[in-house]
Amino acid sequence: MAAKVRKGDRVGVLSGKDAGKQGRVIAVLPLQGKVLVEGVNRVKRHEKVRPSRGRGGQEGGIVTKELPVDLSNVALICPSCGAPRRVGFKIEEDGSRTRICKKCESVI
Repeated sequence: MAAKVRKGDRVGVLSGKDAGKQGRVIAVLPLQGKVLVEGVNRVKRHEKVRPSRGRGGQEGGIVTKELPVDLSNVALICPSCGAPRRVGFKIEEDGSRTRICKKCESVI
């Protein structure tokens, strides 16, 4: 089955504390039914200093990062409508599937 939301897509948040915000998809977690969206569901975490044997390591302090959002709470932004819309599929002559906007039927 083809995925409706993919990495790099622009999505809008439909519900929750960040409702109305938009952002790019960083990662899709299909087994969990979640998606990471840039600038949405940001939290602060206190990280410990973790020295590593080789090089680098992790600095300590307060780190702001994104947590996953449920797939049911996001919708793709249609390029022609400019609003969050439902997604459908159109089957081409060669058998490939194309994502389309359910409202204006333009290709996403």
